[in-house]
Amino acid sequence: MPRRVLVVTAVHGPSAAFLPQAHKSLRAQELPAGWEWHWVIQEDGRTDEVAPYVPDDARVTFGQGRPGGPGVARTIALAHAEGEYVKILDADDQLTPGALARDLAVLEADRTIGWTTSRVLDLLPDGSTAGFPGDPDDGPIERGAVLDFWAANDFRAQVHPATLCVRRELLHALGGWMALPASEDTGLLLALNSVSRGWFSAEVGLYYRKWEGQVTGQPAHVDPVERAARMAVVEARARALAAFGWRYPSGR
Repeated sequence: MPRRVLVVTAVHGPSAAFLPQAHKSLRAQELPAGWEWHWVIQEDGRTDEVAPYVPDDARVTFGQGRPGGPGVARTIALAHAEGEYVKILDADDQLTPGALARDLAVLEADRTIGWTTSRVLDLLPDGSTAGFPGDPDDGPIERGAVLDFWAANDFRAQVHPATLCVRRELLHALGGWMALPASEDTGLLLALNSVSRGWFSAEVGLYYRKWEGQVTGQPAHVDPVERAARMAVVEARARALAAFGWRYPSGR
């Protein structure tokens, strides 16, 4: 039986039209011999808006459920397919060629690495791309490094949670994504960094689409009261995990 990377996507109506482009980026991935990917697209809700854009591909599973936000959709998606590793792919984003193979190479080579991230380029409405400064060096990210940077830089991490590839057992142990209206992926990233070493690839692994309908561009996302509350809960969870002393792999 082939070994599998499970690619997980949460989607709602406004972003559904981008699914074919995300699928194209997945089809362009070349995995090592003996590996395959399976894509679970989970709608955050039950509407008729998403299904028309779901690719007709045996490697794709489509699910629907009660609306609860992207974190809930991604976590529920884990029930629909097996896979040793879980790769995040937001509906409006695109993987770069080789992204999955690079993730696998790191995770297969070093059991002490629990998760990977990579460099991101913004994909602008005119089709151009733009990077930004401040990426860490290519290589391992030690426990606590992301949390320290995030806390010292207005709650902005130096690696992007939308590029995560994580060991499934570790993802389950941490309970999946946080139960927050936003920043649920940052919460997971900081929790992962509190208990395990990670990795950053300096090669671009994701095109992060910028468009007027994206959730992170809406006024509610930057409401100062809600943002402060989200950040407080995210930080408290990460620091509690660090204080308890549980590590991945166990005993390290």
